[in-house]
Amino acid sequence: MDSTPQIVELRMSYRYAKQHPWVVQAVNGFLSAYFMEQPGFRVQRHFDELESGVHVWLCEVPEAKTMSRLLRRLKADLPAFRHTELQAPAGTRPQYMIDCPDPSPSG
Repeated sequence: MDSTPQIVELRMSYRYAKQHPWVVQAVNGFLSAYFMEQPGFRVQRHFDELESGVHVWLCEVPEAKTMSRLLRRLKADLPAFRHTELQAPAGTRPQYMIDCPDPSPSG
């Protein structure tokens, strides 16, 4: 039962990173620690998309549910955020975006 790791993009919006300047460094540290806890997980690369200002971490994950656990753990440690699995074209990497929560509809 040899499973091939999947490459997944964890993305953070410019807006969220600008509102909470320390979170990029916190996510870097968290992912390093997560690597030590979860066999098969590793970060291949972290970069910024210059056009959009989005931070991107390319993560190698052993199974799809790894991202659900990872995002749940991040929610406990970071300021409130919403995450969405972006609809990527077929044949491309799955993408998960961390962004500011939707403003609550309070009149």
